[in-house]
Amino acid sequence: MRHDQLERELNLLLLLTENRSHTVDEICSRVGISRRTCYYYLESFRDWGFIIEKHGRCYSIDRRSPFFLRLFDLINFTDTEALTMMSLLNRLDDRDAVAERIRHKLDRYYDLKLLPDPALRERAARNTDMLYEAIKMKQMAVLKGYSSPHSSTVSDRIVEPFMLLNHGRELRAYELKTATNKTFKIARIADVQLIDLCWEYEDSHRQVFTDIFMFSGEQRHPVRLRLGQLSHNLMEEEYPQSAANMRPDGDRHWIFETEVASYVGIGRFILGLADDIEVLSDEGLLAYLKAKVAAMRIGVSARKEPSP
Repeated sequence: MRHDQLERELNLLLLLTENRSHTVDEICSRVGISRRTCYYYLESFRDWGFIIEKHGRCYSIDRRSPFFLRLFDLINFTDTEALTMMSLLNRLDDRDAVAERIRHKLDRYYDLKLLPDPALRERAARNTDMLYEAIKMKQMAVLKGYSSPHSSTVSDRIVEPFMLLNHGRELRAYELKTATNKTFKIARIADVQLIDLCWEYEDSHRQVFTDIFMFSGEQRHPVRLRLGQLSHNLMEEEYPQSAANMRPDGDRHWIFETEVASYVGIGRFILGLADDIEVLSDEGLLAYLKAKVAAMRIGVSARKEPSP
C-alpha cells in the first residue's frame, strides 16, 4: 500500500538526518527494507533534491538540503545558537534529566563536536572555523607557525584534520611528514591555510576515544559486567552516561556493556565493589584485575613481615 511505502520513506528520511551515518545493512535493519529498496530510495532522494552524503560505506542526508532549509527556516537554530544553548546546558548538573534530553536532541541534529568554543580568542576561533571547514570537506591544511613546547620549535605542519576536541580547543590530525596522528593545541597555531587537496590517508586516521571513566586513547576495549544493585546504583550516580549501556538481568542484576580506552578507570570501580560485580569479558580486563590483585597481595604481605 502507498501508505506503508510513504511511512518507510519518512522513517528513512528521519534516520538519515540524524547527526551520524549508517551503513546500508543498518538502514535495512532499522527501516525494514531490502538492500535493493534502500538503494532505490537513496537514488529517489537525490532526484528530489536531497544532498546524500557517503562516507566509506555509510550514508546520511545533509541538513543543508534545500527542502530542510525551507522547512526549518523559521524554527531552525543556527550553529552558533545551538552551541550557545549547549554551553549553558553543560553548566547544569549532569544528573538533570531534562537538560540531558535537550543535550541529546541538540547533539542528534547539530555537529556540535566540530564547532568552535565561542569563548576562544578571535584568532583561535578563526583558525577553528577554517579547520571545521577542512574536516567537513575532507581537505588538507597547513598549520602555520605551530609552536611546540616539546620540541621547542615553531614550524608549519601539513596535516589532514579530522576531529576537533575539547570544545574546539584541540585538533586531532594526521601529520604527513611524520605519518602519525597527533593532537594539536588550537591556541598554538598562528594561522590555518587550506590546501586544495583531498585527504589521502583517511585509513590511517585514528580518533582519540574517551570512555565514560574519562580515560582517553586510540584503542577501544569492549567490556561486559554483571552488576548487583549496589554497583548498578553507584555506577549510574558516578557515571550518568552509563545508563545507556545497562539492561536488566533478572530482578536485582544488570548487564553493563561498554568500550573503554584504559582498564584503569573501570578496574578501579570493579576492585572497589568486587563482591557485587561479575566480570563477563574481556580477557584483557581479567588479566589486568588479576595483576592488580596480585600486586596488592604482595604489598600487604610485605607490610606484615616483621622488621629484622
